[in-house]
Amino acid sequence: MAAIARFQFLQPYPFSKPSAIFTKFLQSSPSFSNFNSIKRCRIHFRKFSVTSPLCSSSSSSSDSIPECPESFESSTSIVGDLLDYLNESWTQFHATAEAKRQLIAAGFHLLKENEKWDLQPGGRYFFTRNMSSLVAFAIGKKYSIGNGFHVIAAHTDSPCLKLKPKSASTKSGYLMVNVQTYGGGLWHTWFDRDLSVAGRVILRADDGSFLHRLVKITRPLLRVPTLAIHLNRTVNQDGFKPNLETHLIPLLATKTENATTDSTEKSKVSSSKDVHHQLLLKILSDELSCKIDDIVSVELNICDTQPSCLGGANNEFIFSGRLDNLASSFCGLRALIDSCALPEDLSNENSIRMIALFDNEEVGSDSCQGAGAPTMFEAMRRITDCLSHQSAGETDFARAIRHSFLVSADMAHGVHPNFIDKHEEHHRPELQKGLVIKHNANQRYATSGITSFLFKEVARLHNLPTQDFVVRNDMGCGSTIGPILASGVGIRTVDCGIAQLSMHSVREVCGKEDVDSAYEHFKAFYQSFSSIDRKLSVD
Repeated sequence: MAAIARFQFLQPYPFSKPSAIFTKFLQSSPSFSNFNSIKRCRIHFRKFSVTSPLCSSSSSSSDSIPECPESFESSTSIVGDLLDYLNESWTQFHATAEAKRQLIAAGFHLLKENEKWDLQPGGRYFFTRNMSSLVAFAIGKKYSIGNGFHVIAAHTDSPCLKLKPKSASTKSGYLMVNVQTYGGGLWHTWFDRDLSVAGRVILRADDGSFLHRLVKITRPLLRVPTLAIHLNRTVNQDGFKPNLETHLIPLLATKTENATTDSTEKSKVSSSKDVHHQLLLKILSDELSCKIDDIVSVELNICDTQPSCLGGANNEFIFSGRLDNLASSFCGLRALIDSCALPEDLSNENSIRMIALFDNEEVGSDSCQGAGAPTMFEAMRRITDCLSHQSAGETDFARAIRHSFLVSADMAHGVHPNFIDKHEEHHRPELQKGLVIKHNANQRYATSGITSFLFKEVARLHNLPTQDFVVRNDMGCGSTIGPILASGVGIRTVDCGIAQLSMHSVREVCGKEDVDSAYEHFKAFYQSFSSIDRKLSVD
């Protein structure tokens, strides 16, 4: 917990003492030429404490952390690592930076989109865009031009509040922070929560250059208080209906800001103070060990400070913010890493294994770093070009797409025990019952009869459970990045997700067993889809 509570200052290579395994990874080539002596083991992921992962407890002591059952620490479970990832990844920037750290630790080679690529069969690579989206891939040693890509795609963003460009305001003696709503959040759940800020800042360096830094203030800093029932007597009858512009403004402090700095410093930052409260900038500068006037730009989310943890009588649930969709992102990322941890893992692979994590799904994906941009398909074409040692012809890339398969992984609606009638009678996914395959005749999901069968065949061969979901005919249906990517170039796609409750709440719920099931399903997809796909011919 001590490490969870501390400020995380993420650098491109945030390691104080690289492990022996990590050192070997850095010394090796992307094609694993020096790895023949390494024995199979789990990747060493960041650990935040020496205690077991957080579990909910009825203990009255706020200083003690209850131990989880010993069975939780099984060698095959990734739940503990997911909790670490969630607690690290307060924003889409932190989620991408942590994914980057884990890929580097596993031996993946970092590429730059604006530089020339040198790729080899058997190599493992990745790149980031905007530090909020990421594409990673592993090339099979038997890959030949025209073979397909086997992709898992998810997203790094979640509904939240974001600071407005001019966030400073004052009301009735309080310092307030003006925010925008991002995505379709259940905004009433953000009231009376212990909130803080996290995101990124741009700093001016002493030499006149600019630095990109991530920041996270882990202590409770903000709060959106509800109105007392004595002043709103009919709220329980009429419902809680806050005005999102005037009622959803967090409190930062009482108006004592002028006492925090001397007159000289205040004169230097007067322009910054007009945009954001000087007190907030002072807190950021203290965490970043810089001067207030070094901060030239901020992009901050409002975040809930309560750590992700296990819950339920048997610790069978995960209670956390941002499960939609960091749970899918982590399961896919970990599956890719573990599916090619050793040289022999790619020795018989004739396709390319890939994961794509996008930003801005919650607001439509239409951005440079969203699934609406051609990021993934440009990477596919570029990979094909590199491996052909020339510009791949239209037919080469077209053949690769026809052989490709995309798993769109986004959280699914588990049946709510208090609102059973909100689900179609025969399609009520349950927690702890495996991945949910999403279907919609109107193509709000990209699943077809063929893609559903192939993905379920992966599960059948590995004894993994699956469920099906369709929305009721008298209700609207949400969507995912699946249809966006499927229609982009015509790649076969299945939409799936882990069942959860409280989707888009500040605090969500999913099943612990479903996380491990999703990880195993995704890993099996990478390892066995090539052999399954060649058994079916449609056109």
